[in-house]
Amino acid sequence: MKKELRIISPTGHLGFAPMKLESFKIGLKENPDYICADSGSDDIGPTPLGKDSQASPVKWQEHDLENILLACRELKIPMIIGSACDTGTNRGVDLYVSIIERLARKHGLSKFRLAYIYSQQSKEFILDRLKKGIEIKGLDGRPPLTEEDVKKTDNIVAVMGVHPIIEALNEGADVIICGRSSDVAIFAAPAIKEGFPKALSYYLGKVLECASFCAEPYMGKESVLGIITHEDVKVKALHPNARCTIASVAGHAMYERANPFYEYFVGGRLNMRNCRYEQYDEKTTRITGPVFEPAERYFVKLEGAGKVGERYFGIAGIRDPYTIKNLDKVIEWAKNEVRSEFGKEGYQLHFHVFGKNGVMEELEPIKHITPHEVGIVVEGVAPTEEMAESITITATRQIFYARLPEVKGTAGGCAYIIDEVLKGTPAYMWTMNHAMQVDDPMELFKVNMIEIG
Repeated sequence: MKKELRIISPTGHLGFAPMKLESFKIGLKENPDYICADSGSDDIGPTPLGKDSQASPVKWQEHDLENILLACRELKIPMIIGSACDTGTNRGVDLYVSIIERLARKHGLSKFRLAYIYSQQSKEFILDRLKKGIEIKGLDGRPPLTEEDVKKTDNIVAVMGVHPIIEALNEGADVIICGRSSDVAIFAAPAIKEGFPKALSYYLGKVLECASFCAEPYMGKESVLGIITHEDVKVKALHPNARCTIASVAGHAMYERANPFYEYFVGGRLNMRNCRYEQYDEKTTRITGPVFEPAERYFVKLEGAGKVGERYFGIAGIRDPYTIKNLDKVIEWAKNEVRSEFGKEGYQLHFHVFGKNGVMEELEPIKHITPHEVGIVVEGVAPTEEMAESITITATRQIFYARLPEVKGTAGGCAYIIDEVLKGTPAYMWTMNHAMQVDDPMELFKVNMIEIG
């Protein structure tokens, strides 16, 4: 049994922006046993999953895959990529497999075994589960899944845990391309497979998932090194000017959690309430004390997204103090004009006011401010392009025509940043953020193996 395992995390979201190579090359001199990278996120919103596309240029994703693949084949160590092509659909997995095949030919690589794991689910399969009376419970306050939710969905992925990845490693995979996967599982799987404690293995995954986000000062797309033993986890910053400190590592452990002490995945959760952090050396923090709490039953998270309608944008700017003072009246005027022409239903109309509450909208805690200028992004969504365009034009132009008391003239109230409306991508919404019980953690995932090179 190994006493220590070393894993490089070169990027927190493969391909979202090209990974930086200086710190990555430093890491390759640290004798890593694996290189693992996550390529997925819900942060990009529902559109990429709904339309089954990617959020980043394929060129950037290929850049990262090429550098990781060449390093792994030179060092003869496994490479694991999670949530292929942002969302982990079958199309995304197939795209990454084709890129790996092309890179292997380009560089004349010797033969290696590639495992690819599908996680996409059909609507018919999920509807059948519901008809059999299997409850699919909502997460983060959502109600249980309904047939109507499924019918509104275009694409569904299940989020795998460590189990399919461990199976692929046991079958001798040198490269693993995963469908949608838990960020934590990508790193925890090889550690668990190599015999390290589950608690420390899952913590290793939690701290490595976003690469240099666990280091300071903030640097995106830099590599970090995770080291696991049977007693602890250490995480080391690899950029010459970065450090993994107690504050930066503990802060990242609490990152993106409804409860900062718990991380959930297929088969249980990680309890970080009693973690102890120590500054091991200038660039490294040591962690002990996480606890793995197994679940009584297996639940797999389902993510789904569906199309809402076509979308257009209008952009207006306001500098006039009187108009800004009466901005709520201006927006209400524009909404009423749209209602009078198009009715009250069958479309969506949003006014994003930047300079006032454009980022957080109704969640903005600062309620009373007096900006000297604001920018308004008008977003119209409707079943057809023609209707979406008409709604957006009407709403944007009525900002200019709003009738306010005491206004003596028409000039100066509003400026159009562009004198037209812009066609956007179709609008999508999250339709599933649910957990479905399964008897076997492998039930929704299929491991395929091919030889390349």
